[in-house]
Order: sequence, then structure tokens, then C-alpha cells
Amino acid sequence: MLYTLAGGGTLCGVAALVLLIVSTATDFWMQYRYSGNSASQGLWRFCINNKCHAHTLTVAFWDATRAFMLLSILSCFAGVVLGLSAFANGAKSRRVRTGGIALLLSGFLALLALAIYTGVTVNFFGKRYIDWRFSWSYILGWLGIILSLTAGMFQLWAYQRNTAEPPPPDLSDS
Repeated sequence: MLYTLAGGGTLCGVAALVLLIVSTATDFWMQYRYSGNSASQGLWRFCINNKCHAHTLTVAFWDATRAFMLLSILSCFAGVVLGLSAFANGAKSRRVRTGGIALLLSGFLALLALAIYTGVTVNFFGKRYIDWRFSWSYILGWLGIILSLTAGMFQLWAYQRNTAEPPPPDLSDS
């Protein structure tokens, strides 16, 4: 049972890691119209008519969102590595538990990042641009949160199930 739950958690963790990396690195968190041209923005730069430029303003919400997304990616990576190492070295319950905690932390850090971005975008950019919408990079971030939290729950459930089950009988004494 440990391998099934921990394997599902690790698989969800790998998918979450990919989604969080793609979400953080791409420039389509928000799309809008700027002077009649299509525009998009990500955490690192904005693009107008497929010409991209680095953000020139140092705004605290971008820095906070970037920091929390990067910490989320690092935590998710640690959770995946711990989950995989539990398989490589036999079912080490502590590694499964620690991996689950790291994956849950990853989900909460990404949730915090997207909550900050959502709040500022709706209150600031939503009033500044009439025709705007959240885009696919932003949506991938939310999917990464769901998968990361699910992976963490699977890992912790695997740990709980492993510690609750009695050890298999030792057949070497017979």
C-alpha cells in the first residue's frame, strides 16, 4: 500500500513541478489590450505585439509573487526527490513523510503567490485595462497547486498507512 500511495504522490508531485516551472517561466499570466494592440504579461516581463520587455517597475507584488513561486518550485522539487529516494532505498517512512510535508508546503507557497497576484491584478490592472483576462500561465499555476497539495496528501497518507500496519512476519526464523 505504501508504494501505491507514495507512487501516486510522487507522480502528482512531478506533474505539479512541471506545471509550476512552466507557469513561473512563461509570459501569459494576464492578457489585455494596450493602445489597440494585444499584450500579455508574466512575472518577469511583458509583451506587446510579440515584442517582450523586462518589467521596468519594481513593484512589491511582483517580487513577492516571484519569490513565493520560486520557493514553491524548490519545495516541490525536494518533495519529489524525497519521494523518489524512498523507492530507491526501500520504503523509508521518514522520507515519505518529509516529502509529503514539502509537497504540501509547495502548494501553500504557490497558493500564497497566486492569491497575491490575483488580488493586485483585480484591484489595480482590472481597473486600468478594460479588456483583460487571466491567461494560461496563471491557470497552470492553479493546476500546479491542486496537484502539489494532492501529492502531499498522498505521501502523508502513505506514511500514515505504513506506520499503522503491523510489520510483515519474519519468515527467516522458520
